[in-house]
Amino acid sequence: MNKDLLNILSNSNKDIDNQQLMDYLAGKLTGEEKRQVELQLAESEFVNDALEGLSNVKDKKDINLFVDQLNRDLHKKLLQKKTKKQQRKIAQQRWVMAAVILILAIVIATWLLIVKYQSLR
Repeated sequence: MNKDLLNILSNSNKDIDNQQLMDYLAGKLTGEEKRQVELQLAESEFVNDALEGLSNVKDKKDINLFVDQLNRDLHKKLLQKKTKKQQRKIAQQRWVMAAVILILAIVIATWLLIVKYQSLR
């Protein structure tokens, strides 16, 4: 099986091997291995939900395509979030720069008024 297809669960759970989960779905595990996977599934709600969703796929050959599509969608969403975060950061920097310029303008205007007032005396 292509390792890239297993990326969706690569960092999600260190207790269960991704290949083992895919083999469980394909029915390739022995009785003891199947029992171990089921015990781990009982402990992890996330993996249990993922397995339930993948098991709803009617044609088991489509699971690889489904997982690949999930990976693409996940990467796309993460990139969108990263872009939005960078845009917010730029917007915040603009406000900070505007505040600094305003404060400097007030300080300079105050200094000029003081100098002009002192020169009139």
